[in-house]
Amino acid sequence: MNILLDENLDWRLRRDPAGHTAESVSLIGWAGLKNGALLAAAEKRFEVLLTMDSNMVHQQNLPRFRIALVALRAKSNRLADTRPLMPKVLAALPGIQPGTLTVIS
Repeated sequence: MNILLDENLDWRLRRDPAGHTAESVSLIGWAGLKNGALLAAAEKRFEVLLTMDSNMVHQQNLPRFRIALVALRAKSNRLADTRPLMPKVLAALPGIQPGTLTVIS
């Protein structure tokens, strides 16, 4: 599965989804894209957008996009706080559907 890490996550987290391809918004030059534009661009190359921005689901009509949104709930967006959630993310990936939000805490 192709996973895109939002710019609010440490790019080093892309090393953690074993068996999947992960990129970072910042590293591919998409930093600064607003949520709608980011989802539209991301759905062409990725199946999942991993983010800490849980408000995105309220700001966008998520079902119209062909990408799933996975929102992490951690103490902060620091790698030390988000990395422990990755096993839960990996366990959830097989059941994730495009146009949906999955919250991992």
